[in-house]
Amino acid sequence: MPRLSRVAVLLVAVPLALSACKKKPAAVEPEPQIPTTTATPPSTNNTADDDAARLAAAEAVRKAIEAARSALLETIFYDYDSDELRSDARATLDAKLRVLNANPLLRIRIEGHCDERGTDQYNLALGRRRAAQAKQYLLDRGIDASRIETVSYGRERPVVQGSTEEAFAQNRRGEFQIIAGGDELKAP
Repeated sequence: MPRLSRVAVLLVAVPLALSACKKKPAAVEPEPQIPTTTATPPSTNNTADDDAARLAAAEAVRKAIEAARSALLETIFYDYDSDELRSDARATLDAKLRVLNANPLLRIRIEGHCDERGTDQYNLALGRRRAAQAKQYLLDRGIDASRIETVSYGRERPVVQGSTEEAFAQNRRGEFQIIAGGDELKAP
């Protein structure tokens, strides 16, 4: 019997030992795909590409800031003997609003102007009302009053000389000046 138990032990032990020594099959890696189109090989030096990308980004920022400055300085126009904001003036003020919101340290001055018709006193009052209407539009949309000054020049500073309706229309305006914070302007 002892011989039979040895054989039984061997019959059990040998397969166990062989299974323990068995190597796991190597993982099969997929074959690399061959490109069907020809492409430019990647450059070994990306410095030129990085510099070009930085220059393009800087140029885009410069253009966005210039557009913001242009929007901020854009003139609005009024109808004859009126201080009410026209729809085109409201659209222009909305563009200014975006710039003002993006630049909390920015301060502006709104200058009210009139055409040559009417007395000096009347035109100064009308120019003041025009500037005040533009300011109020911005205040109603969240801009702090301390960031906006107003002044009236009446008919003293015409942008176009002449006594034609075209000249009058160009002189009935509100102009905008940056008085603080314009050096660090950010695009909205």
